Amino acid sequence: MKIKYIAFLLSAFVFISCSGTLSTVKREYQIAKTTALKSDWDFNPNEWVLQNDTLTGTGGPMHWGVIESKKKLPKNYEIDFKVNIVKESLFEIMLHIDQEKYIRTYLYTIDQNIVIGRGTYNKNSDEYSKRGGPTLFKKPMPLENNKWYAVKIRVTNNQLYFAVNNQTFLECSIEKSNLNQQGQLGFITNGQAKITQLIIKTIP
Repeated sequence: MKIKYIAFLLSAFVFISCSGTLSTVKREYQIAKTTALKSDWDFNPNEWVLQNDTLTGTGGPMHWGVIESKKKLPKNYEIDFKVNIVKESLFEIMLHIDQEKYIRTYLYTIDQNIVIGRGTYNKNSDEYSKRGGPTLFKKPMPLENNKWYAVKIRVTNNQLYFAVNNQTFLECSIEKSNLNQQGQLGFITNGQAKITQLIIKTIP
């Protein structure tokens, strides 16, 4: 029994130490302290880099930089992280990615809004009609480049809560808004964005 327990601890340590991805630790997921992302994310290594606990994504107006987790989000969960939109105007958290459809939760510096919308993303095409999607809910918020923002997302019982800096928030019913109810997590930038202190907790 003791040998099995030691073996379990060693395997857990290797998983956390070597995985630059969403790591399972006591019902939580977080970016590990590594120099490169590993096998649990789909991404272009020329667009996304993990260094010193900071995930940096680079894209452009015509080709968005996208990274997608291969793990499905739990049914009920909470996401916390900090983001800095270094260049351009858009940083987007993709929720419940499933068959090119997802929930858009994003910060948009041009319109000075945080937004919940219905998203489409085709990784094989940069056509404007095959990315993004309609806005469902939005709320004004002053947003600047080169400034850190604290983001919190919570999904419980198909209710979505999206807040920035614990002061501006949006809420909606996922089911009533006809949004995807399950799927993976992803991030989008149309310029350059930095993400740090990412933790996804499973809510019982």
